[in-house]
Amino acid sequence: MPVRAEKIRKQVLKLLKGEKVKKTGWINICFVDNGRISEFNSRFLGDKRSTDVLAFDLSEKKEPGVLRADIIVSAQKASEQSKSFKTTPDYELSLYVIHGILHILGYDDHTGHDTAVMRRKEKEYVN
Repeated sequence: MPVRAEKIRKQVLKLLKGEKVKKTGWINICFVDNGRISEFNSRFLGDKRSTDVLAFDLSEKKEPGVLRADIIVSAQKASEQSKSFKTTPDYELSLYVIHGILHILGYDDHTGHDTAVMRRKEKEYVN
């Protein structure tokens, strides 16, 4: 499945600007298949299941102005989910990237309210 890197880069920059992120640093985004993301999920989070996105904040407290993160996205899951949700694989990929970065920026989706806030932000930055 082709990844439209320039589109994703623009969406990430829109999100960082919209969230008023003033940090320097980097965000690595890796696109993998379900098998590979399952390996990462098992290794780092103890969950052997496949998932759509994993987000790792690698920033250090001693450098508060520096953002470092790894986002791992299953392109295979995006393709599968696009059929279920009647979207496109491209849309799902963008959604997963945005979702992962929102987690890095401190957003969560463990409660109904937090999930609603996160969904609103996702729509804002993916569209």
